[in-house]
Amino acid sequence: MPPTPPPPVNEPDPSALVCLGSQIGPCAMCQRKTHKYGRGGSPLCQWCMTPVMQAWGTTVRHTNTRT
Repeated sequence: MPPTPPPPVNEPDPSALVCLGSQIGPCAMCQRKTHKYGRGGSPLCQWCMTPVMQAWGTTVRHTNTRT
């Protein structure tokens, strides 16, 4: 059975529904509302993160470039 397609981008990522309003921001790829730097420090929603994790593995994480 193929995976279900993501909902339209005007619907927020489920992570945005459980965090403070000040912690919500756009996904870096699709611009869907998501938890900014949520799970693992990722600026991606769960639908954009899935193919990245498939390509790079489950240990892929956002790297902080600020000093």
